[in-house]
Amino acid sequence: MDKVMDLQIWQMAAAYIFIIILLFIVRLRGIAREKEILISSVRMTLQLILTGYVLMYLFDNSNPFLTILMIAVMEVFAVYNIFKRVNVNLSQKLKKIIAISMVVGTTASLLYFIFVVINLSPWYNPRYFIPIAGMLIGNSMTGISLGVNRLVDGMTTQKHLIESSLMLGATPKVASKEIVDNAFDSAILPTINSMVGMGIVFLPGMMTGQILSGTSPVTAIGYQIAIMLGILGSVALTVILFVQLGYKTFFNEQQQLI
Repeated sequence: MDKVMDLQIWQMAAAYIFIIILLFIVRLRGIAREKEILISSVRMTLQLILTGYVLMYLFDNSNPFLTILMIAVMEVFAVYNIFKRVNVNLSQKLKKIIAISMVVGTTASLLYFIFVVINLSPWYNPRYFIPIAGMLIGNSMTGISLGVNRLVDGMTTQKHLIESSLMLGATPKVASKEIVDNAFDSAILPTINSMVGMGIVFLPGMMTGQILSGTSPVTAIGYQIAIMLGILGSVALTVILFVQLGYKTFFNEQQQLI
């Protein structure tokens, strides 16, 4: 096996040339995205550096309570990011549904993956538990963000259609079924599209990272297949929980559209 290459500081710095080029392009084109690009690049760098040191500590001090605490922090930040990323005003009921769906959906998927799929021992091994949790939570966060926007938009713009269905005797579930289905479809589609092009159009991040670190491509492929199926399951479960509970917040106890 070839020796693993460690990037030097100057090599890492050289990678930022791409950001400089991008900033020059958006300035030249008059696109008002310089601030966002710069902030996202700096934020990404600082967050990953901090995460690297935290993971080093966790790897050297494997402890179930620390692992659970790390996952809890990730869940809190994921829910917070969903609230920030959606382009609509959210009711307190809908915010609660988002939080419950994220925690229940990702936790159930993570536990199944850890205990059944890879049978990790000990189960709290942070070297496996935390990266896997990060991928499941991160993708589920993106899925719910898309689902929230589509659900709220549909319930708002198609309000007259829903009210017409209710007047004809339809239940809230039936009246909003098409909107709920569209929200789920919108949330799950990016994950499916990513899986379709994987291995031919591009190599996924986890697989690329394992190969660059010296892992056999066959081993890396096995893990990548498993994790992608886990991600799909986590996103699907999380979004299903959200849309099935979320649409109900738009109706009162008399089954009237709020």
